[in-house]
Amino acid sequence: MARAATTADPFNAIAERRRREILALLGRGERPVNDLVRSTGLAQPQVSKHLRVLRRVGLVRVRRVGRQRVYRLDTSGLRPVREWLDVVLREWQAKRRPRGRAL
Repeated sequence: MARAATTADPFNAIAERRRREILALLGRGERPVNDLVRSTGLAQPQVSKHLRVLRRVGLVRVRRVGRQRVYRLDTSGLRPVREWLDVVLREWQAKRRPRGRAL
């Protein structure tokens, strides 16, 4: 089975280390692209590429301030990841409970 395109799937988008780094930076507040470039040590085209992927999956939002684009985190894009994780954690916790004992 072919993998879903990175640009359409939040799981694949956050699987990339640099994108997670960008998300962590945006979790501290809005930032312009040039600030993300300085903070990550990546070239501007690389940061822009990662931001484009994160925008397509709904993890970041952008607004223009003068000539700059300012990016911010949009946690609603993490909903599919959070829902999957909730299910998995419930299943794992249920398997770890001793049988015959109520919590």
